[in-house]
Amino acid sequence: MELDEGQRDRARGAVLGSAAGDALGAAYEFGTRALGDGPPRMLGGGLGNFAPGEWTDDTTMAWAVLDAAATYGDLRGAPALDAVASRFREWWESGPADIGNQTRSVLGLVGPSPTGAALTATSHALHERTGHTAGNGSLMRTGPVALAHLGDAAAAADAARAVGDLTHHDDRALEACALCTLAVRHAVVHGELDVRVGLGSLGADAAARWASWLDEAEQREPGSFSPNGFVVTALQAAWSAIAHTPVSPDDPPRHLADALETAIRIGDDTDTVAAIAGALLGARWGLSAVPAEWLGVLHGYPGLRADDLVALADRAVGHA
Repeated sequence: MELDEGQRDRARGAVLGSAAGDALGAAYEFGTRALGDGPPRMLGGGLGNFAPGEWTDDTTMAWAVLDAAATYGDLRGAPALDAVASRFREWWESGPADIGNQTRSVLGLVGPSPTGAALTATSHALHERTGHTAGNGSLMRTGPVALAHLGDAAAAADAARAVGDLTHHDDRALEACALCTLAVRHAVVHGELDVRVGLGSLGADAAARWASWLDEAEQREPGSFSPNGFVVTALQAAWSAIAHTPVSPDDPPRHLADALETAIRIGDDTDTVAAIAGALLGARWGLSAVPAEWLGVLHGYPGLRADDLVALADRAVGHA
């Protein structure tokens, strides 16, 4: 679909808002540093001893999805899923400083040069063996999925499930990926944030559960959604931070930075919650709402900077 300038800005924002939230939250992950009274800053450190402005596994995995979207467009097909699986494994082989337990397990078990089908099968086998595959590690990388499918909501939901299923087979994880992707898509296309827009893509029982969980996120204070390694709690934490942060009538786009601060103050998995919130906020307010001082230092695996992510986002929406 042809995008106007506002839509293009929001598409870029979905990627860069998430990356900025990730790098911002990295310094405070699991209490490695106290936030204090001031706003969060790009300090680096955290579990992976990251450099200031360096993104973590959240954005690295999102980059792999974005790169496939930019190259192939449709993320439901074997070529794109093969590319994502290959990128994931190459990154795993590089010995990353920080990687989620479930993702580490799947990528370690699948072996070298995996196809998308092989990685998905490994994900399914892990779920059958453990029954515990509902971590937040697939939700954090869903922002780019929407960009390749802006013209087709049903395709976006299917692609979100296909990409999520590469590592996290639990139904709740797949449902969360679909909900977040459809919310990002809706925000980019229509300029409004509605996390419930994707409820219709779920079965009746799942839709009722998620409606209740989202209601809870709006009713309870953000700080109550900690710990947040569970995919449901992670999305609740991100949405609660957004819903409980006022939008300034004098400077509405400031909501992005203010809500990311709220998300990070929740604590626990701060980089991932901020990455999830950042994708939604960036899709609503656009790249132009991401502070320039954040973009100037933003960088990470595999040797990319903010401008590189912008270029990939532009290529991805070219397929939409």
